[in-house]
Amino acid sequence: MSILLAIVISYLFGSIPWALIIGKTFFHKDIRKEGSGNLGASNAGRVLGKPVAVIVTLLDASKAFLSMLVTLYLAPEAILYAGLACCFGHCFPIFAQFHGGKAVACSFGFFAGIAFFINHQYFWTFFWPIICFFAILYLTRMVSISSILSMLIEAVTSFFLPNTGLEVSICILVLWAFVTYRHRSNLQRIKNGTESKIKWMGALPNGKN
Repeated sequence: MSILLAIVISYLFGSIPWALIIGKTFFHKDIRKEGSGNLGASNAGRVLGKPVAVIVTLLDASKAFLSMLVTLYLAPEAILYAGLACCFGHCFPIFAQFHGGKAVACSFGFFAGIAFFINHQYFWTFFWPIICFFAILYLTRMVSISSILSMLIEAVTSFFLPNTGLEVSICILVLWAFVTYRHRSNLQRIKNGTESKIKWMGALPNGKN
């Protein structure tokens, strides 16, 4: 019963649409109707500005971390599944008509939970994928491919880390597959050469902005 309760609580944590709340409360905008329509940090930054993107990223990441922290005391055997439930809730939030984000920030919160509560590999499990994300972002200027590739690197790396069981690695791999699926429209745009690129890092070919 406690396992089910932990998973439900985690899903509800994940369902808190911070980008929507901040947009409506402080900007009187529904970001579902602007930009990509996505309830993630990237669209929040596109519609509401870069400072909001940072705030939404931190809040969304904290959802998964706090979900795992609560589960650690409520049902520690379900901590991995609670983190996954939170990421699922972020993508399909009950508080926003099941129209959410793509769970990238939540995934990094999930990695933080693993690093702090399970394998204690702080650099490799948490900081390593962040470093990979920004390195790839610098080279490609595309948030989507940076998210997908950094999470893939995290998934592969996890299989070789000490104190990281097979169950943890499989959960990370499943989460990567789920996040990749959520980015299927981005992947199609990358294939077509129409994916949007950020303008505040690196340089586009031929000096274009």
